[in-house]
Amino acid sequence: MGSLNGIAVHDMAGDYERKGEKINKEDISGGHACENFSSSDIFSAAGDLNPDDSGKPETNRCPSDMIKASQETVEFDQEFSAIEIEKGDVPVEDRQEMSAMAENLNEVQNVLLEDLDSGTDTEVISEANRDEQIIPPHSKLPKPEAPPGLLNLLPDGDFNQVERSQSLKENLPTIGKYIRDQSNSFSAAISRRISSLKESDESKSKWNNVTEFNLSGLKVIVKQKDENRDFSLKGRISFFSRSNCRDCTAVRLFFREKGLKFVEINVDVYPSREKELVERTGASSVPQIFFNEKLFGGLVALNSLRNSGEFDQRLSGMLGRKCPDDAPAPPVYGFDDHEDDTVDELIAIVRVLRQKLPIQDRLLKMKIVNNCFAGAEMVEVMIQHFDCGRQKAIEIGKQLARKHFIHHVFREHDFEDGNHFYRFLEHEPFIPRCINFRGSTNDGEPKTAAAVGLRLTKILSAILESYTSDDRRHVDYIGISNSEEFRRYVILAQDLHRVDILALSSDEKLAFFLNLYNAMVIHSVIRGGRPNGVIDRRSFFSDFQYLVGGNSYSLNTIKNGILRNNRRSPYSLNIMKPFSNSDKRLELALPKLNPLIHFGLCNGTRSSPSVRFFSPTGVEAELRSAAREFFQRDGIEVDLDKRTVHLSRIMKWFSTDFGQEKEILKWIMNYLDATKAGLLTHLLSDGGPVNVVHNNYDWSVNS
Repeated sequence: MGSLNGIAVHDMAGDYERKGEKINKEDISGGHACENFSSSDIFSAAGDLNPDDSGKPETNRCPSDMIKASQETVEFDQEFSAIEIEKGDVPVEDRQEMSAMAENLNEVQNVLLEDLDSGTDTEVISEANRDEQIIPPHSKLPKPEAPPGLLNLLPDGDFNQVERSQSLKENLPTIGKYIRDQSNSFSAAISRRISSLKESDESKSKWNNVTEFNLSGLKVIVKQKDENRDFSLKGRISFFSRSNCRDCTAVRLFFREKGLKFVEINVDVYPSREKELVERTGASSVPQIFFNEKLFGGLVALNSLRNSGEFDQRLSGMLGRKCPDDAPAPPVYGFDDHEDDTVDELIAIVRVLRQKLPIQDRLLKMKIVNNCFAGAEMVEVMIQHFDCGRQKAIEIGKQLARKHFIHHVFREHDFEDGNHFYRFLEHEPFIPRCINFRGSTNDGEPKTAAAVGLRLTKILSAILESYTSDDRRHVDYIGISNSEEFRRYVILAQDLHRVDILALSSDEKLAFFLNLYNAMVIHSVIRGGRPNGVIDRRSFFSDFQYLVGGNSYSLNTIKNGILRNNRRSPYSLNIMKPFSNSDKRLELALPKLNPLIHFGLCNGTRSSPSVRFFSPTGVEAELRSAAREFFQRDGIEVDLDKRTVHLSRIMKWFSTDFGQEKEILKWIMNYLDATKAGLLTHLLSDGGPVNVVHNNYDWSVNS
């Protein structure tokens, strides 16, 4: 650095002087005398500038000129250092560290230069009159070159005449040595940093194919590919499973933890594959694991091989070749199983009536009724085309009404001959809002509601096992919408059109409508997304409907009309009950309200209970388990210091279902773990006041 080199000049001049070299006035006044000065020439005895100095040539520089030159040299070197750093591509944080070091170095230099300028405690050693003899190097050797601007060699042949500067007092070389040390450390730090940057650039070049993701809220995990395993595993892992099977879940989790790709064949989703399972294994038990075409076994065989530590070796040995054609084939999207769906025996009559009846708009009770026909008109058509008596035609009309092919326009009675108006099911005004209606009604023989509900539950359980988190609090709606399981569910939902729900028992009805509610929420989120505002939520719970048993059901009518025994919604401005007294759906309402239903219904939000599906035989026990899970998660928090209990806002909205606050807390204790139950018991038993606070409800989607 320039400032450092300037200090070094004075040291070198002092060294020459101490060796006995004599400096004349003529030498000082010539060419480079600006770098040589003595105390007698510069300072007076009092430390002021000598007035006799004013007449000296301008070439003799004062300390201020030296300071200015030194500062210019410092600025030049700092600029040069900055260029070098920029070429080295030093990061911002490293440039800040080096700038701080440079500032510290400049502060030390400024202190020294200020002392020189003020003359504080500074003395200049007078010239030494002792002669010094300098032995020049051999003529064949290269001549030494002095740093630019410091030592200037005279013309050839006068090598022993060297111009030099005076040294400062003895304490100045100590400061100069400190500055030189700091300068060397600073330069070394820059060199090391530039070298490390070059090494880092070389290491980064190895990963030039890696894409960097800088998205807020997104966590990207990069795992190095195991080339040996991927190269050796050329085959396919397949296993047969069933819905709600614990052993199948354990196998699925094991393969996911190992990072192995596998094909799952759920025989509840693909019933036609159960015959293949029996042919390959000799039994219908699951899980059954296949490595290519070879049967590996079930969970017991998998655990034994994993515990012995030979799983990877066995895996590479069995999957080291390409999968043959006789291995279990993966399910194919878009191909349905050929089921023996029987056609309804009345469908031939219905098709004739759809073509021959005069369907038109009529005026009835000061109202315009669309797409209807009179009962007498239908009787006449049947008599003419089927050659039957009038009484027989009326009896057929009643059968059509019971099987939900036709309904009275006001749902007042089944079927009667005369001037009463009826319409076909597909002409009902609520049909456009039913998303399980796909252009026409299901004209097959109606299945029992229990059979349809069981089949839907198995498919939906398979969906949850594949497209939700382990705790089922987060649902992959996009993955579900693109899955073969969901495609089959949508097709199967058409079997709900004309099922007979009245034939269900109380527990079957409870499980049926709990599962239907959760399935409709998943379908609704996939179809239209989760609502954001209050108006959108009203449409979400009321306008999204299913056609079930000849009637339309929204989320609101299922929850408040069926499960809550026809009670009004607590957060709705509508004071009317879901079902009127003349509504046929009122017959399906549960006779007794069970408050546990609120922990079995998931409305697709983060604050709602986890999504699940229930079995008719164990619905009560499964609801109690759902309540325990909800309260142990975040449904209740007890703060002893503030004597406050934090509850979910669900408990406030449906307080009429649970009772008063103290009754609610006592009821909740049946579903708490030992820790929370002990804290709550302590609050309730000491006789002090207990504050109940209801948490805000998070309406964001649980994706």
